[in-house]
Amino acid sequence: MPGDLAFKCLNLLHRGVTRITFGRLGWRAGGMTVIELTTTGRRSGLSRSCLLTSPLQVEGSHVVVASRGGDARHPDWFSNLQVDPRVTVSIAGGPHRSARARIAGPDERAELWPRIVAQYRNYATYQARTEREIPVVVLEIS
Repeated sequence: MPGDLAFKCLNLLHRGVTRITFGRLGWRAGGMTVIELTTTGRRSGLSRSCLLTSPLQVEGSHVVVASRGGDARHPDWFSNLQVDPRVTVSIAGGPHRSARARIAGPDERAELWPRIVAQYRNYATYQARTEREIPVVVLEIS
């Protein structure tokens, strides 16, 4: 499994592609919309941003998956929003908008997860790599 440094480097590379192409590339990945999620660091209190794919959009909300590539640990952004669910979201390089992150409960996850893996099988592969149940997060944009 890639370590923290590898994930940070991939995120920087992805962000660099969007910048040097003036946004023409990098806002779609694997057929999914790419969003920039900004959380508040649970220990530092500082803003932390990362680029994530959103496999589903449901009733004006964007759904993201806290897979971390099937690692045994949750991604940092997920741990941050567990402490403070107030986030900002930029969809495909658009304006930053306030949102509230909500972890899908068991019934909602049972409805969303099959829809996600039916379209994007890599998430099923990630789930098979780990014993933790990979969380599904709904970003309710204001």
